[in-house]
Amino acid sequence: MSTLTKPNHMGRKISRIRELKDMKQEALAQAMGTNQQAVSILENSENIDDEKLKEVAKALGVSVEAIKNFSDEGVINYFNNIYDNDITGGIVNAPYSNHCSFNPLDKLIEAHEQQIKLYERLVQAEKDKVEYLEKLLKAK
Repeated sequence: MSTLTKPNHMGRKISRIRELKDMKQEALAQAMGTNQQAVSILENSENIDDEKLKEVAKALGVSVEAIKNFSDEGVINYFNNIYDNDITGGIVNAPYSNHCSFNPLDKLIEAHEQQIKLYERLVQAEKDKVEYLEKLLKAK
């Protein structure tokens, strides 16, 4: 049963938020000072009183309104908007984005050019050694 089919099933909303936070029922139970069976019963309840909802919200680190207004569609839209903004250079590209502020290919080419210069210096050093040794042989 999904929040898509029963939008006001409070227990299912709690379950989905818990899952999205990568939290097990045991962890939620511990945060609430109860046991896993109580959380399971809670998540199977369509209606939950406001006091219990406050307790769950606190344990999940969300507001009561976030639980009441939660929907799978909202989560999907949220992540789609993040993806769309990320692609088009929207707000997600702010300080915490994973985008490079430089062209990675430019950095690769730069590193390659530095390697070539190093090899050229090494080859020149070997040529200088050979030339020096040839001079020593001719001097004998």
